[in-house]
Amino acid sequence: MPSSNPSSVNLKAGLLVIAILIAAGTLFYTQSIVRKLIVREKHTAHLYAESLQYLASDESTSQDYSFIFDDVLGSIDFPMILTDRHNEPLQPYSRSIRNINLDTTMSLERQHKYLVGLIKEMDKENRPIKVSLGNVVLNYVHYGESGMVTQLRVVPYVEFGIAALFILIGYIAFSYLKRSEQSNIWVGMARETAHQLGTPLSSLMGWMEILKSDMDVERKNEIIGDMEQDIGRLNKVAMRFSKIGSLPELRKMRASDIVENVFAYFGKRIPQTGKKVDLVLTGDRTLCAMFNAELFEWVIENLIKNALDAIEDKNGKIVVNLSRDEQYLAIDVSDTGKGIDMKFRRDIFRPGYSTKKRGWGLGLSLARRIIESYHEGQIYLKDSKPGKGSTFRIRLKVVE
Repeated sequence: MPSSNPSSVNLKAGLLVIAILIAAGTLFYTQSIVRKLIVREKHTAHLYAESLQYLASDESTSQDYSFIFDDVLGSIDFPMILTDRHNEPLQPYSRSIRNINLDTTMSLERQHKYLVGLIKEMDKENRPIKVSLGNVVLNYVHYGESGMVTQLRVVPYVEFGIAALFILIGYIAFSYLKRSEQSNIWVGMARETAHQLGTPLSSLMGWMEILKSDMDVERKNEIIGDMEQDIGRLNKVAMRFSKIGSLPELRKMRASDIVENVFAYFGKRIPQTGKKVDLVLTGDRTLCAMFNAELFEWVIENLIKNALDAIEDKNGKIVVNLSRDEQYLAIDVSDTGKGIDMKFRRDIFRPGYSTKKRGWGLGLSLARRIIESYHEGQIYLKDSKPGKGSTFRIRLKVVE
């Protein structure tokens, strides 16, 4: 079975990779900031403990530590509690705590219990710092993380949530586009089927009416021959559609033989359009590749139909040139039509896209599927200039 559209798969994979890279990059960045802040807070806490130790060793200094909080370490922005040697909060509590919201309306017993609980939580995060004089422990400094560090720790989860939301929205959008594309394909296939079957069926109905009238045997034999051609056309259309969705058989063929068969088909029908368009085959007619004749004829027919629609004048020319491009067979289909703006070179292969008033935008989409999925080749708009014509190129691996 042919694979799904590679460009769609690549785009989905690209969006997923981008989302993962964004999340990983921001996670690494925020974690590096968290580590730096933790180191800074630890350094500040040690500086505070050393200040207390220095004051304790200086007999001329009063034991009022409040000025250290207010002046020396006024930049502390993380919670801190100073306790005695028994890890009991020093009273008054307002002087021994920093960046802690303590409800002073509570009883001293409840305040003490609350601070003891905070001390246990802080000690889980950071080891308390001793303030000692010689071998005698005077105080302990307990400290926790600042609000900024706590918030930054939550940031990665928010980032992953945003990345997951980004992926989800992208998935929903692509699913919608895929459903829309599939809808266009089914509508286009239905119309293409009706179009392909309509011409030979109408012709057969006309021949049946003619056969009902009196005519000589020679004329009847001629009509029967034309009917056989129309029946053969119906059989070919049925074979084409039966191969869509399955793996068709490929065999070595000359590209020129397939193109000439298509030219023969259009040679009888172009005069009915009221135009005089010359079909010209040039280049190396001996070049071979692996083809499924029924499907590849369909590709050439679609390209020639588009070229005929693009030729607005009564006179025009469609040239199919066969050449070798290193190990590839290059089939260029050129016309003298109105041309295509090159900025639409990607859109023209999208199902549902058409510049024709009565078109349903499936011909080139089918052509690309047949070339890329079944023949492992390439088809693209090689060159086009408004008012000068267009050239489509098909590249297939040459078979010697």
